[in-house]
Amino acid sequence: MSVPPDGQAVLTIDLDALAGNWRVLAGRAAPAECGAVVKADAYGIGIERAVPALARAGCRTFFTAHVSEGARARASLRQAGFGDATARVFILNGFHPTAVATDLFHGASLSPVIGSAAELDAFAAARRQGRPLRCALHVDTGMNRLGFDPDEALGLDQDRLAAAGIDVVMSHFVSAEEPDNPVNAKQIERFDQLRQGLLQSYPASLANSSGLFLESRPIYALARPGYALYGGNPTPGRPNPMQPVVSLSAKILQTRWIEAGESVGYNGRWIAPRRTRAATIGLGYADGFPRNAMTIGHGDGPKALVGGRPCRLIGRVSMDLSIVDVTDAPEGDAEAGCMIELLGPTITVDDLGEQTGTIGYEILTNLGRRYQRVYREACIDAIS
Repeated sequence: MSVPPDGQAVLTIDLDALAGNWRVLAGRAAPAECGAVVKADAYGIGIERAVPALARAGCRTFFTAHVSEGARARASLRQAGFGDATARVFILNGFHPTAVATDLFHGASLSPVIGSAAELDAFAAARRQGRPLRCALHVDTGMNRLGFDPDEALGLDQDRLAAAGIDVVMSHFVSAEEPDNPVNAKQIERFDQLRQGLLQSYPASLANSSGLFLESRPIYALARPGYALYGGNPTPGRPNPMQPVVSLSAKILQTRWIEAGESVGYNGRWIAPRRTRAATIGLGYADGFPRNAMTIGHGDGPKALVGGRPCRLIGRVSMDLSIVDVTDAPEGDAEAGCMIELLGPTITVDDLGEQTGTIGYEILTNLGRRYQRVYREACIDAIS
């Protein structure tokens, strides 16, 4: 690994692993289509890199949350040679018409996920003005977040549905990562009931990352995984079937010996129980690293990998710096200028999420822009 000259941490993103994960999930979805959720800047790894890599792997349907990110996804597809007729881009947060938003939908050939009667009618009106757009219909089956109320959806008539140009009817799981949760079966049953009648003629979508691994396999016509694409475990409590996509390393800026009884970091939250060798690394919460990634007292806490040996982070994480106990690390791997691993095959995003009281999703989507980013694809490294 190249060592950045100014002390930046290095975020390495394996686009081949991303594509490989999509192929695994597509295999589980088959013969249905497998899309890809690339919202939140492709879960922090970068839309402009992730979307073309997924398209080259065979993905043809993408989902973002905001129209601005959808426009970025479309631009990256066009630049990579995938025309508008080749790939679809859906906007999960719906259609909220302003002149700017409507122009973006039209110019980038985006499809909103419609979740209310007001949105449906506004979108149909935009189509009547000569904008050849399509949409998805979102029906709520238990999340109580976005989507048509079930009774409202059942009351839609054929003319209103036809005017909106619907390509797919979808809903969203509440607890698919908990395979024994009875709410999964209730949602599947409710979704099937809703699809009777007029909605039955449209392709359907329900399965997210964890939904693809449910025993009932409610995949319908289109699966839309997100987290699992980026290496997160869609089957918590069981071995992760996905490859890690991101790794994070930081440079040791300085080391020092701390005597027993001395404190480390802000507010003296960690007291050395023995003579301790502490390494300060160029990584902090301004980089998206969790502020509470620290050891309290003398127990276990979040780890870094130093020369292959797990070493505890100690004291509070600062804005730009963190401190690691490297007393037991191989001495040659714990000197100023050495790089140590914070995320990777050994310390996963799920591990770090659990250790810091959050989830891997938040770890991924908080990945900062100050990192030196290294993208790896087909044996070609690109640094940004």
